[in-house]
Amino acid sequence: MTNQYPPLTREEVISVIEGKGKANRIPLYYHGWINPGVFGDNSETAAECLKQFPFDFEVISIRMPDKYTAPADNPRYRFMHRDPLENETASQALDAQTALQMEEIDDMIADFPDADYPALWQNPSGPKTKYRVLYWCYWLFERHWWLRGMENALVDFYEYPEETHKLYSALTDFYIKLILNTKKHHDIDGVFITDDIGTQRAPFFSLDTFREFFKPYYARLIRAAHDAGIHVWLHTCGNVTEFMDDFIEIGFDVIHPIQKYSMDEVEIARKYGGRITILAGLDVQQIIPYGTAEDVRAEVRHIIDTYARADGRLILTLGNAATSDCPIENLYALLEESVQYGTGK
Repeated sequence: MTNQYPPLTREEVISVIEGKGKANRIPLYYHGWINPGVFGDNSETAAECLKQFPFDFEVISIRMPDKYTAPADNPRYRFMHRDPLENETASQALDAQTALQMEEIDDMIADFPDADYPALWQNPSGPKTKYRVLYWCYWLFERHWWLRGMENALVDFYEYPEETHKLYSALTDFYIKLILNTKKHHDIDGVFITDDIGTQRAPFFSLDTFREFFKPYYARLIRAAHDAGIHVWLHTCGNVTEFMDDFIEIGFDVIHPIQKYSMDEVEIARKYGGRITILAGLDVQQIIPYGTAEDVRAEVRHIIDTYARADGRLILTLGNAATSDCPIENLYALLEESVQYGTGK
């Protein structure tokens, strides 16, 4: 089957994100969170389903450095320049592995990966017709615990504050250069970063900790991106209601997902709907995998009715990556209702 719904233009999406007016339907970012391969025996059916509905964005990926493994043509393009430590084994959970010792921080930063590495940009882009967004996972906190392990990362704010600031500053400088270089290579319109700083009930850390260790570096990245004409999107799972005013103050353009059952979407829409674009994440924990197709349709209508505004400020997607327990009929209901109910809203 072919897609009967044309994608929105780049200009229409920019208008929605900047609160300058809605498009003829709500923009859709579902394909960015749905890999047909997770549906197993139904993967071909899922792929055909996706083809019937629009994806209003073009996603650009880059090759981020690994901890220890470097590409053959650039052996320094990695974060750690030594062999793994004994306490790093494949049998350990990812968030329990400790690569970086804080005593190594100055040496690590002195030999940081090269943001001018040509193979960062693996595929040349063609003519731009859609809104083009650079996407990568792990920014500050996620990169921090990926290098240090979760327990160490949470303690570092108190035991190694100076070293943590050094790490975050170096990462921010590196990321800014990646973004600006990608703007030159691919003429991106936005950058979509992930930094899960919330749990189901509350943030991982206090507002004071956020303001000391995160806010200045987020602000630095946003200023650099905005100066280059690039929107900044933030994915953060969990309940981050406490940080919303700060997110808006420093200029985040898009926030995702406003997690169902963790945050109050009605209150968020009331307080912040006109101040930041909501990339509304449909629930992947309960409704989509375990509800009926009609439950999914009803939730799509609820989300649209909650967030839709005359000035735009709403994009629809999943709250996180689709999982194998999503029935195909629910996937179809999600996409069809989003297009049909979202047209004219």
